[in-house]
Amino acid sequence: MAAVLRPWSDGDSIAELTALLHAAYASLAAQGWNFTAVDQPESVTRERLAGAQGFVAVAPDGRLVGTVTVSGPKSAEAGYLADPAPPLYCEPGTAVLAQLAVHPDWRGQGLAERLMDAAEAWAHSQGHAQVALDTAEPATALRQRYARRGYAECGRVQWQGKTYASVLMRKPLKDASA
Repeated sequence: MAAVLRPWSDGDSIAELTALLHAAYASLAAQGWNFTAVDQPESVTRERLAGAQGFVAVAPDGRLVGTVTVSGPKSAEAGYLADPAPPLYCEPGTAVLAQLAVHPDWRGQGLAERLMDAAEAWAHSQGHAQVALDTAEPATALRQRYARRGYAECGRVQWQGKTYASVLMRKPLKDASA
């Protein structure tokens, strides 16, 4: 049976979402990439959801098996987690996509694509002109996945404490009147 996508709700478990992120990012950690979601505490999961729209994929048994978070532009003054936000993330009309994750047992069923569709649709409905994200520069498969969806590389950022440089990517959203 397929997982159901829905918006994050305040009744959902931050602990369960954090555990999902850890499970989904474990294979990246095994490659030596210390993505934030590899071991982030619940407080960071909560912070990443604050002011954002989260989406979750829910298995028939009620477990969270996928997630993505999307928000409007970041404030240059406030930064992004513990780092200054890259200028791309502060551009008006830019939605920022983060913590895309699918539990390993649920991969290969198109959940990541459906989650990204939901995040991009939300960004479009909010009037954003583009969606931006970052991923580890050495993560070739992830970069190719985003490129297939129309994301183009447009810069680099070195996040504090990361073992890799990240590539910034952006995708223009179609004009609603088109």
